[in-house]
Amino acid sequence: MGLGSKSMRQPAFKKIIFALLGAAAFWTAFVPLRDLLRDIPRADYYSHIPLIPIVSFVLLFRQRRDLFGHRNSLYLPGLLIMAAGLGLFWVGGPRAAGLNDFASAAVLSALLFGAGAFLLLFGREAFQKAFFPFVFLLFAVPIPLVVMEKVISILVMASMAVTRLLFEAIGVPLVQEGAVFHLPDLSIEVAQQCSGIRSSLSLLVTTVLAAHLFLKKFKSQAVLVLAVFPVAVFKNGVRIVTLYLLSYFIDMGIIEGGFLHKSGGFIFFGLGLVLLGAGLLALRNLELKKQKMGSK
Repeated sequence: MGLGSKSMRQPAFKKIIFALLGAAAFWTAFVPLRDLLRDIPRADYYSHIPLIPIVSFVLLFRQRRDLFGHRNSLYLPGLLIMAAGLGLFWVGGPRAAGLNDFASAAVLSALLFGAGAFLLLFGREAFQKAFFPFVFLLFAVPIPLVVMEKVISILVMASMAVTRLLFEAIGVPLVQEGAVFHLPDLSIEVAQQCSGIRSSLSLLVTTVLAAHLFLKKFKSQAVLVLAVFPVAVFKNGVRIVTLYLLSYFIDMGIIEGGFLHKSGGFIFFGLGLVLLGAGLLALRNLELKKQKMGSK
């Protein structure tokens, strides 16, 4: 009877230790992340971040029996990951160029520390089962400014190319000078604000989660996730062309500051979701078809 009680108490003790270590890691990341999300110019890029820990927690909770249903021995390599997290916080944080990069270092270090603590306390097998929820938490890490600027530049250039193709496809005459399209009665500049970085990040997060939940094969998951970039660029081009056509034929105020220009991004985000949803359905049907053929 005594041995049985001890075997039941040890996993509970580990959960308490992990909860304390996780709370400490969370607090080190919370303050700089909170300050970043209060910074209006950057906050729009990261509107998805508060939802990421919630989704990861739900995914872990769904697997709680597999993760915590049996006794696990300590896995000491977890200490190395915890040490890497601490090192990143103490070295990377002070060297950060600004609030954005400091928040990046703080959140990534907290994630490494928490993942290492989980691996240490619950073992390699449990960590393998919890791997996706921990990886998904990477979406809560703010993108360093250098990387963000390059991503935005790529999105802008790709959006310009797609926009030109769409204008040519519907027969709108144009002259392009760099990022500016000279069109009948109007000139449009594809600026950084037209990159669609916010909706593109949201599409990426949603697609990764959907691929994990509904697709079984890594190849299918990778195909769907890689489709996010062309879909994001396509819906950016559609938005620019739509704004021009509505302004030209209906009201020039639409592109000069109307609701559809300033706040209508969710409509074209919906277009991206529909396209990626169709891709998800096609890949899922393909998996089911191959599964049926393999079972015969």
